[in-house]
Amino acid sequence: MRRIAFGGGSPNAIAPVELVRLLDQVQTLFDAHHPEISIELDPRGFSSEWALVLAAARVGRVSLGVQTFAPHIQQAIGRIQPLSHIEHVVASLRLRGIDAINFDLMYGLPGQGLADLEATLAETIRLAPSRIALFGYAHLPDMIPRQRRIDASDLPDMKLRFEQAELGYRLLTHAGYVPVGFDHFALPGDPLAIAASERRVNRNFQGFTEDDAPVLIGLGASAIGRFPDLIVQNEKRAGHYRDMVMEGRLASVRGVQLDADEQRRAGHIRDLLCTHRTHLNACERAVAQGGLAEYGQKGLIKWEGTDLVISNRGLPYARHVAAEFDRIRGKLVSTKPASV
Repeated sequence: MRRIAFGGGSPNAIAPVELVRLLDQVQTLFDAHHPEISIELDPRGFSSEWALVLAAARVGRVSLGVQTFAPHIQQAIGRIQPLSHIEHVVASLRLRGIDAINFDLMYGLPGQGLADLEATLAETIRLAPSRIALFGYAHLPDMIPRQRRIDASDLPDMKLRFEQAELGYRLLTHAGYVPVGFDHFALPGDPLAIAASERRVNRNFQGFTEDDAPVLIGLGASAIGRFPDLIVQNEKRAGHYRDMVMEGRLASVRGVQLDADEQRRAGHIRDLLCTHRTHLNACERAVAQGGLAEYGQKGLIKWEGTDLVISNRGLPYARHVAAEFDRIRGKLVSTKPASV
């Protein structure tokens, strides 16, 4: 085991000492020697004690769910965390030697205008986290009950969302951040930026990463594990998950086995999202040229031999291009020409 990542939800909802015990147990069971450890934190539950404990546990990277610095938007999404508090969190982490700090920001939030996003990005650039993820808010109240408090009529339209994404890209790259994938940015000396320059970026359930491990083991309720030919998800309900584990049963409740075709498609999707290009064989290119013709006509993609390349103009649409290779959602249902 090379990396341990605590994510999903708020790991700091438990007491610091409980996290230390959990981390010790994981490292012992998996015989992990000096793994790279990262953790996602809810800034609202952070204290100076957490900074001390994380440093003592040799946690190397901390991701903070900042979302936005605009008070009226924080009120709208029910996440009040003043700028002064985020500044305190960052200073506390750096005081304990934790300099690898990520900010998770969002655009497309209720009542969010371009000026709101620009102000949040300006403060973010001033605080200089080593990585920034700028996600587009997805309104899914049926799947995420807490989103029901959000007034959908106050959400930005698609035109404004695109302008916000474009603004984020322009401001962050101008400030010296290296764009990675379609929504991540990293300072030049960060391992993710270095991996991007060497075309080594990968993507898994944790987002864009320089980690190329073929196996990801998910522990905890709703966690997702990934193997070369299999994706599995654990029981979502914490109580049921605990009961299954206590009974000595596997907690995985659903999964998808990936055949050779799906693995090949997954490789194309990963490459398009991570490096904005993918290599197709002759049959795949014959199908893709027809299915992606509209993207080509709009100048969003181009061909370099048998390589499909997303143009600079098409980068904001990278997810749409990559999704066409999905066997269920995309246009490229078959990777073989109809005449074959």
